Amino acid sequence: MRFGHFYTLFFILCFNLNYAQSTASEQVTKFTIEAPQLDTTKQIWVYLPKNYENSEKRYPVVYMHDAQNLFDRATSYVGEWKVDEYLDNLSDQQSIVIGIEHGNEKRKDELTPYEHETYGGGNGNAYVTFIKNTLKPHIDIVYRTKPEAENTTIFGASLGGLISFYATVKYPDVFGKAGVFSASFWFSEMIYDLAKSTDIPDTSKFYFLIGEKEGDSMVPDQERMVSLLKSKGVKDEQIESHIIKDGEHNEALWSTYFGQAYLWLYND
Repeated sequence: MRFGHFYTLFFILCFNLNYAQSTASEQVTKFTIEAPQLDTTKQIWVYLPKNYENSEKRYPVVYMHDAQNLFDRATSYVGEWKVDEYLDNLSDQQSIVIGIEHGNEKRKDELTPYEHETYGGGNGNAYVTFIKNTLKPHIDIVYRTKPEAENTTIFGASLGGLISFYATVKYPDVFGKAGVFSASFWFSEMIYDLAKSTDIPDTSKFYFLIGEKEGDSMVPDQERMVSLLKSKGVKDEQIESHIIKDGEHNEALWSTYFGQAYLWLYND
């Protein structure tokens, strides 16, 4: 079994590893919201820029998956992304970050837009519909956001990378930018069919990243997707693609390169 596949499956079973002390920034809060599209309630983590309360500015928004792993070592799987620490240290180029907790045993279903013949899944469109029809309208009412697609990023890794790419291709009028780390494109050939058959506007932006040691197919899968997009006429300036020497399929890789990806997506 390829390492990327093993990680995805193992993650589903082992995400309750906890550390004693929280490392979340004081800029991070939580709330719960009904997710009728998923027949559940979702806990949402919110990172607000340090100057949010003392300004009247509006901010871009980054929607991210697997919120348990983004801000706090105490709730993370095997280490956090340190998104809050990174943004706390930025003097400008600030964003609101919305972290959506994964659905525990339903994580695979929520983050996969198509069913796999062995692993199941395939409820990803309902999950994305929850974000665009329920969560995002709520966020845009409660917080001072820039709600336009060009100011809305969706970002994740592994299955989160897959669903972020899917959302940006499927709903470019909602999600203008995608952070696509270690994407599980292997899960279904249909993701390539979607990219091939869909008109992608010249306003969409994609930041791809993969590690050399993530498994035999992971690098070729990313290269195939980037080549497909370019063959359709997606411009070079809309795509950033990186292959990290010795990079492995883990939070350490994603944390290390989050800031680089964030800045590229943030800047037009």
